[in-house]
Amino acid sequence: MSSPIDRGAVLITGASSGIGRALALQLGPRARTLILVARRKERLEALREELNRKTPGLQVVVFGCDVTDRARTDELLAAIEAEVGDVDVLINNAGYGDIGAFDLAGWDKTEGMIALNVTALTYLTHRLVPGMVARGRGGVVNVSSGFGLTFGPGMAAYIATKHFVTSFTEGLRLDLAGTGVRVTQVCPGPVATEFHDTVGNFTGMDVPGPLMISAERCASAIVRSLDRGRALVVPGFLMWVLISLGTLSPRWLLRLLFAPAARALRKKQLALRGKA
Repeated sequence: MSSPIDRGAVLITGASSGIGRALALQLGPRARTLILVARRKERLEALREELNRKTPGLQVVVFGCDVTDRARTDELLAAIEAEVGDVDVLINNAGYGDIGAFDLAGWDKTEGMIALNVTALTYLTHRLVPGMVARGRGGVVNVSSGFGLTFGPGMAAYIATKHFVTSFTEGLRLDLAGTGVRVTQVCPGPVATEFHDTVGNFTGMDVPGPLMISAERCASAIVRSLDRGRALVVPGFLMWVLISLGTLSPRWLLRLLFAPAARALRKKQLALRGKA
C-alpha cells in the first residue's frame, strides 16, 4: 500500500518552527495539501511563501490556532473541512516542556503543558481518525520523547505527558490494526529547536553535542517511519543506544543514578529563587 503522505492532505501542528517546519519542507514535494497549524501565524505565512516557491502546485493552508482552546480547535477543524476536505495524515507535533522540581513549578505552565501535550493531541486524533478509518487509509504521527520510554529528575510533569503519548499511541496502533490507518510515534532525544530556549533551563548545562540532532534529521526519521509503517522510532543511533539501555536497566538502579542530579537541581533552583 502506498504511503498516505503521497498526494494526501497532511495536517501538522506546531508547524511554525523546529521539527514541524522541517516536516513541512520535506513533505511539500509529496503531499497534495499541507495544513499548517501554530499560534504564530506570521511564521506560517512566511513558511507558506517558501513552500510555494519551492513546490509550485502544492496547496498550503495556514491557521493560527491555539489547539488547547477547544472552541477554536472546533472552528479550525470546520475551516479545514470546508477549505480542504478530508485530512489523510495527522502529525501531532506541537508541545513544550519545563525544567525544575515539580513542587517549585508554576501551576499555569504545568497545566498548559498537559493541555497541549496530552489533551489537544488526543482530541485532534479523536476527531480525525474516524474519517480515516471510514476511508480505509490514513496516518497518525505522534511526537513523543525519549523520556516517554524512561524517566528522570526535574521534568516530572513533562515526562508524564510523554508517557501518555507513548502508551496512547501504542494502544491506538493496536485499535486501528487492519483498518488501513498507520500509527507511528517518534521518541527523539535532544533536537536543535526552540524547545531548549522555552523549557526554562536554569542549570547552566548544555546538551552534549553528540546527543543533539537537527530538526531536519528528526523530520527525515519521522517520514521514513510513516512510509514504512513503523510503530516507533528513536532518531539518532547514540540516543537509541542510551534509551535502550535505560529501558533495560532496573528502575532501582536508575533511581540511584538520578538521585544526586535531582538533589543538585533542587539546590540550584532554590538558590536562584532566593536571589530573585
